[in-house]
Amino acid sequence: MKKIQLLFIALIFAGSAFAQQKVSGTVYEDLNANGKKERREKGLPNVAVSNGVQVVQTDKNGKYELPISEDQTIFVIKPASHDLPTNANNIPQFYYIYKPNGSPANLKYPGVAPTGKLPKSVDFGLLQGNENQKFTALIFGDPQPYTLEEIEHFKRGIVSEVENIQGVAFGAALGDLVGDRPDFFPIYSEAVGKIGVPWFQVMGNHDMNFDADSDEYSDESFTANFGPSTYAFNYGDAHFVVLEDILYPDPRDGQGYWGGLRADQMQFLENNLKLVPKDKLVVLLMHIPLFEENGDSFRDADREKILELLSPFAKTLSMSAHTHYMKQTFFGKEDGYNQPKPHHHYNIGTPSGDWYSGKIQTDGTPESTMRDGSPKGYVFLEINGNQYQTRYKAAGKPSDYQIQIHAPKILVEGVRTTSAIIANFFTGSSKDEVRYRINNGEWKKMDAFEGNDPTYLIKVLEWDTTEEYFPGRRPSNPWPTDHLWRASMPGNLTAGEYVIEIEATDMFGTKFIAKHPFKVIPKP
Repeated sequence: MKKIQLLFIALIFAGSAFAQQKVSGTVYEDLNANGKKERREKGLPNVAVSNGVQVVQTDKNGKYELPISEDQTIFVIKPASHDLPTNANNIPQFYYIYKPNGSPANLKYPGVAPTGKLPKSVDFGLLQGNENQKFTALIFGDPQPYTLEEIEHFKRGIVSEVENIQGVAFGAALGDLVGDRPDFFPIYSEAVGKIGVPWFQVMGNHDMNFDADSDEYSDESFTANFGPSTYAFNYGDAHFVVLEDILYPDPRDGQGYWGGLRADQMQFLENNLKLVPKDKLVVLLMHIPLFEENGDSFRDADREKILELLSPFAKTLSMSAHTHYMKQTFFGKEDGYNQPKPHHHYNIGTPSGDWYSGKIQTDGTPESTMRDGSPKGYVFLEINGNQYQTRYKAAGKPSDYQIQIHAPKILVEGVRTTSAIIANFFTGSSKDEVRYRINNGEWKKMDAFEGNDPTYLIKVLEWDTTEEYFPGRRPSNPWPTDHLWRASMPGNLTAGEYVIEIEATDMFGTKFIAKHPFKVIPKP
């Protein structure tokens, strides 16, 4: 009995010692960028460091201390004044993984190798930077290649268009970096490395270790390649928080996944935002959107808590991907965001479009129009102080291609028509103004509606009715979208040539123009 008591006491002592384990180190300015702290390199004060739950700031000498347990990752939160070191593929290096025993051994795709004993000091070297208040970020939705062929489509159709891009501070991909193939992470990294800017990653549901027994182990391969899946960084007057918002397995039934955050992730978000000045722009980057995509796709309590934590900030934005269509959503006081202006959530388009479907184009890549009728592409997030604008760029198209018009190409004089003018304003919301005119006539307002994009529907029906072989793959069925506007086609036009002109004004006041020629012929 005495031996059992002694063993019990020893276990308590060991557990207490483990719970109290600390990690400490210095955040410093790495003057020669060699990744090693040298005597002449001074520590940086007031820089945030986190273990994924707690967040502390360095003291006047750049020193920090945090509790740590096994399977945690320590990371520095980049200050606006400095840059992060990057590897050969421009992936930021801002973390130390502490997994003394490595990732679980039963995973199909490898995770983190055993890291061994915790170092005496975990230091983070930062590089001298330019604290620009005005900058542009390049944001991708899902690249999501399932095959090596699709990786080539991603490289040729997207990366080549932005390779060595100028005037961009950094980039980020909002999850589904790959298609259920964590072993593709190095190939993906090599591809985005050619863009030439620091590139941050968000984890998606197709980036997970599906054989993980619990949610905290679903990101083992992601962590091995990119570091923590929930973290933060600063640029200018903007504070970015990356959230891994996939609960896996679904806590409701153990099957599939659900949108939301674990308690430790929510605690990190809360602790982190406490240190952010309230006049900053706060931008959340996530994979699964906050809105309900199709039924109960995001845990309501988590959405409400996120919006509550954002409420002290008047300037906020969140961006997601996942759906392979575009949608603008606004969350107000009734949803839990307690500010006069609603919180803007932008579900962006994807480089993979409709999962690399559609006809093969002249460059060898699939057209891959998304199922809301929007073209595949990417977003430029333009920030000036704590103000922002977004600008969508359709891949392989002119920068002003923002509207697709569906309307007749030929009418017969004196014959009534029930046809309509339909405009798909890719990044529009029902709050935007869209109007039209014919041959420089009077501007008339168009009515917003939700439905299927007719131009996209025609693409799908072409595959269903063709008697010829189309290289490529049939597109997905259309998905209802709310960025459509319509007006009746006039039936009193005389014979002649006409041009429909459509003007759309977005939420930032930017105007876009599209034109559609048609003709009216005399009645035979």
